Amino acid sequence: MNIGELIRKLRKERKLTLFELSNKSGVALATLSRMENGRMTGTLNSHMNICRALEVALPDLYRDLVAADRIVEVQSEKARADVSIHDNTATLEMLAANSLSKKMMPMMIKISKGGQARAAETKIGIEKFIYVLDGKVEAYIGKEKYDLNKGDTLYFESSVAHHFKNPGELEARLISVVSPPTL
Repeated sequence: MNIGELIRKLRKERKLTLFELSNKSGVALATLSRMENGRMTGTLNSHMNICRALEVALPDLYRDLVAADRIVEVQSEKARADVSIHDNTATLEMLAANSLSKKMMPMMIKISKGGQARAAETKIGIEKFIYVLDGKVEAYIGKEKYDLNKGDTLYFESSVAHHFKNPGELEARLISVVSPPTL
């Protein structure tokens, strides 16, 4: 819900017309109409005047706005379009749309028998979590090698050079979460 939708909801709860709210708040009718229709957000001053007219505290207006603005996204497997192929032996599939604008970046890494995922290294401050869904994985983090099996997890600072190999007989599937997102 945006600020305009919230103002409209509060106005209607108080059984006020747009014209009446304009008169009570001193905010131009055209401005209120644009705000309620999502064509403008208004100013802090207009928000304070509208809140006064609606008898709502400004922090309450914004609190409701923030609570209503929480994001829930569902993405079907067929809808996923962001897939990278590494040397025909590994794929990396983004599990959420627009990952770079989020606080974490979930991915599915699939590594075929004998294959490996491309080596990676990020800037300092980026963390990576790995969960092995299926198969066996050799994780090379810096100079260390970690043998992982189905159900195992790995958490590390991804500024250290790292890559993953599949020594097993079946495809390995990993869930990887990077935070904050990075390319």
